[in-house]
Amino acid sequence: MLRKMVSIDEEKCNGCGLCIKACHEGALQLIDGKAKLISDSYCDGLGACLPDCPTGAITIIEREAAPFDEEAVKRHLANINSQAKPAELPCGCPGTHAKMIARQTAPKPSEVKSHGSELRQWPCQLKLVPVNAPYFDNAHLLVAADCTAFAYANLHADFMRNKITLIGCPKLDGVNYADKLTEILKTHEIKSVTVVRMEVPCCGGLAHAVTEALSRSGKMIPWRIVVIGTDGTIRED
Repeated sequence: MLRKMVSIDEEKCNGCGLCIKACHEGALQLIDGKAKLISDSYCDGLGACLPDCPTGAITIIEREAAPFDEEAVKRHLANINSQAKPAELPCGCPGTHAKMIARQTAPKPSEVKSHGSELRQWPCQLKLVPVNAPYFDNAHLLVAADCTAFAYANLHADFMRNKITLIGCPKLDGVNYADKLTEILKTHEIKSVTVVRMEVPCCGGLAHAVTEALSRSGKMIPWRIVVIGTDGTIRED
């Protein structure tokens, strides 16, 4: 039968898993780091998952599909609940998997040389910062995921120095950063943009918001993306 169904653009999907939580029928799963519709009969076509997608990867299309099967959905959800592991979040995102990180014996606090804070402005949370703040004028901008400061010890010295720092979590903040970042880039003369994100898939939403904002601004601004591993390793993306 011809009916409305969700359609997922895998090129845009960053694997954050927010749509999986938003789907009350359990029709979506993360497979190989991408959200996928696992059965036409589980999807009611109402699109409750659309507003939660930070990259706009989900749309509603009309196509031939099996009819929505409410009884099959009930059995499917019962099966999911019976197999659920309390220690994991329901989205199944790799970023929620618990693990220990082996470290060498940490030095005593008296042996650690402090470089001091490099934060140059307040607020620094992307949701709170005012678009028209004067410190954005002629600034080098750092857009960093919340967790990077904990995973990478030298974030202040290596990345925050001489930059205006904005932090956020695309998975937990629940806002479209691209809109605010676009206004900042349009309103001010930004000299460069550095994105520091974690390696987990959901952090891709931060990089996507920055690149989208750069495109919308219509300005040629130097930019780069740095990826921090959960073990503190670092690489350019």
